[in-house]
Amino acid sequence: MKKIIDAFDYAGDICKAMKKGILLTTKADGKVNTMTIGWGTMGIEWGRPIFVAYVRGSRHTHEMIEKSGEFTVNTPFGELDSKILGFCGTKSGRDTDKIQELGLTLVEPLNCGVPGIMELPLTLECKVLYRMEQTLDTIPQDILDRYYPSGDFHYAYYAEIVGAYIAE
Repeated sequence: MKKIIDAFDYAGDICKAMKKGILLTTKADGKVNTMTIGWGTMGIEWGRPIFVAYVRGSRHTHEMIEKSGEFTVNTPFGELDSKILGFCGTKSGRDTDKIQELGLTLVEPLNCGVPGIMELPLTLECKVLYRMEQTLDTIPQDILDRYYPSGDFHYAYYAEIVGAYIAE
């Protein structure tokens, strides 16, 4: 069962949870993958509700978003087993089926092809409208030194929020 919500009524909850980590889930070629993210923004762009997700080009999730053009944002709402975020932030979906390993429960999507995750029930369904590669020559040196010593930069995925719910 899903309680349909206005994503912006929960923007504060999503942003607070992001400090500890939330999940970004993708689906391509019949496989579901999820990864922990700590960077993202919500807002209005082009008159549409937007979630911007930042994913490094080296990540399996990047490959999957490039194929599907969709993702869900899965946020804890209540208690959360902390091992979920740790595991999904350290294991690659190329080598590990994180959903199966953790016994996560997938929730059928409403408006996109990517499921939500019951254990992180506050879900945004997102369809990519635009993606932007970071240009490292425009980023301040102290940020480059801290976050990009290897040059593995992020892609910013500007995605329309096409659905939002709390799985119950």
